[in-house]
Amino acid sequence: MSAKAHRVGMEVSIAVSHAVQLARAEAIAAYPITPQTHIVEHLSSMVANGDLEAEFVNVESEHSAMSACIGMCAAGARTFTATSSQGLALMNEILFITSAMRLPIVMAVANRALSGPLSIWNDHGDIMAARDIGWIQVFVENGQEAFDHTVMAFKIAEDHRVILPTIINMDGFILTHVVEALEMLDQETVDKFLPDYHPRFYLDPKNPVTMGAFAMPELYTEVKMAHQVALTESYNQILKVWEEWGKITGRNYRPVEHYRTEGAKTLLLMMGSLAQVAEVAVDEMRENGESVGLVKPRLWRPFPFNDLREAVADAELVIVCDRALSLGGAAGPVLAEVRSALYPLAKKPAVIGYTVGLGGRDVQPEAFKEIVRLAQAEAATGPSEEYFLFGVRS
Repeated sequence: MSAKAHRVGMEVSIAVSHAVQLARAEAIAAYPITPQTHIVEHLSSMVANGDLEAEFVNVESEHSAMSACIGMCAAGARTFTATSSQGLALMNEILFITSAMRLPIVMAVANRALSGPLSIWNDHGDIMAARDIGWIQVFVENGQEAFDHTVMAFKIAEDHRVILPTIINMDGFILTHVVEALEMLDQETVDKFLPDYHPRFYLDPKNPVTMGAFAMPELYTEVKMAHQVALTESYNQILKVWEEWGKITGRNYRPVEHYRTEGAKTLLLMMGSLAQVAEVAVDEMRENGESVGLVKPRLWRPFPFNDLREAVADAELVIVCDRALSLGGAAGPVLAEVRSALYPLAKKPAVIGYTVGLGGRDVQPEAFKEIVRLAQAEAATGPSEEYFLFGVRS
């Protein structure tokens, strides 16, 4: 099957809402919060205008939004929502329940800094505070990826071998409010790719089931282990869906993306839209004869341990650029994960971490060049346990 696509200039938030429309979502509950508001605002208009046959529930908070989504998804509806920052934090209690109940809700998260101080700008503090909620989590770099992965998320989440909620992380403002040239698919193509939703378990008065039951200590660990196994094993289905999408669109995705890593002894590593800024720095360093490449983890949960190990196997130095702090800890969230993944290896590169772009601070290609120089100097004297917050005013 090949895609019937047309190229348009569109704000990325609006493209995500069109992806939800093409996926024929049946139920949406959301509360507006900058910078994700345009997604659900546009979906609300689609429903009101009859362009999307779905139930749109206006709620009084993000906590209520996810609670409503649980009810609609448990009743058998294909369900979507979106949030950001403090809204994701307010949802936190319900996010664990969603995944434990194995409800395949799809959520777009417009990543934004957490208060305080109050900031509406982008970093990854919100989602890093929700690493362990038991959802599949994907990071995108640009608008095309946001559109593609929103459609694919429904197929992944609803697969009867998976049945897990899924988050698509996209950088707030940097992506959500930018107009890009995008290839949009037609309804017929998406319908062939994404079948109608037929839930494996749902609430039906004629066939009662129990969801979200109480568990004594004798069962709790077993349930959590089953959840862990399900999330880990979703990896294989994620790859199958991405492969199918590649055959349709020609756009192929991997759990860990590579950029000019051939022969590179120093690798930058980061997630999200800043990776495309880092590509500019890598190009310029390569032109100057420097052996530098870029590794971009796309799949955050389940974490792609083997893919990461293969990606950095020939490197001498890996420089992890986090966009969130683990306050009081020895490492940023991504750095900690990378070090953990590489720890069992007999031969492994030095790993040094920096935090960049907190609260929307601008990071230009020159900054990544400077980070490479600093990290190489640090590695030459032996990596320390110190963690560097790049760009702090002295």
